[in-house]
Amino acid sequence: GREDLIEKMVGLAENLVPIALVGAGGIGKTAIALTVLHHGRIKERFGGHRRFIRCDQFPASRANFLRQLSQIIGAGVENPEDLASLRSFLSCREMLIVLDNAESILDPQGTDARDIHKMVKELSQFSNICLCVTSRISNVPPNCKRLEIPTLSIKAACNIFYNIYGEGDRSGIIDDLLRRLDFHALSITLLATTASDNMWSFDRLAEEWGEQRTRDPYRSVPVNELFTGIELSLTSPTFRKLDTNARDLLGVVAFFPRGIDEKNLDWLFPTVPSRKLIFDKFCALSLTYRSNGFVTMLAPIRDYLSPQAPMSSPLLCTTKDHYLTRLSVDLDPD
Repeated sequence: GREDLIEKMVGLAENLVPIALVGAGGIGKTAIALTVLHHGRIKERFGGHRRFIRCDQFPASRANFLRQLSQIIGAGVENPEDLASLRSFLSCREMLIVLDNAESILDPQGTDARDIHKMVKELSQFSNICLCVTSRISNVPPNCKRLEIPTLSIKAACNIFYNIYGEGDRSGIIDDLLRRLDFHALSITLLATTASDNMWSFDRLAEEWGEQRTRDPYRSVPVNELFTGIELSLTSPTFRKLDTNARDLLGVVAFFPRGIDEKNLDWLFPTVPSRKLIFDKFCALSLTYRSNGFVTMLAPIRDYLSPQAPMSSPLLCTTKDHYLTRLSVDLDPD
């Protein structure tokens, strides 16, 4: 369902334009980058000089990044001190380099973040290299062409589900579940895998999803990739630097179906300092997004972060009090 985006990326890569795919975990960044990496025209253009680096597979540091880069391009330099020592290898041929999950090295609060960001920016400026970055955070080299990753169309979402679950009669029950998942690619994959593994009927799947979605809607999946990805964002250096109320604030956003109206931040959260900056960071980390003046979430993230016992969250209780007080004043005819 993302053929147009793939085609656009292939065209940019052929012209050696650096690319950044920024979006929430599980929305399809890695899958899109890999599809481009193995595209026929890309193979023809770059041949065997197509490189893929999982940035979350090594500790974030300047030395580790340079070591991984040296290894992946075949430079053979064991402990390069900077890009200068790799320049002859980097500039000798055209190549495509994908830095996947680059938030782990580009987080501005991370180890050696400034130096790494500078090196990635320099790498994106090589005239013979197409650099493709996938990241949950928006802190990417400014010269990268940033492409918005949409959620899936209902047709593409259904194709993913039924390809995993098994072809057969289509059901409105599945259409409804996919809508409630905001057509989020990884969530649909996990849901279909769970249904297939357990041989559930559509009715049983809907029943199980309804009962479990606020706790663990994919409990039979051995490794819960979606929730692991959300936790990675919540433990990132940038998130840990935020106010101690940050996670509770996310719970409040998750509680309100439409999210939070940005015009109301000051009177909803008067006790939270730097509240506007915190909400900016939520968006930068792809935990939330802006839509028609509201800060809101994709449904899978909302399910994960919604307080299971709302009354146990002091911040949510206080926010509801502010909300109801303001509502009563607005409705008062006097």
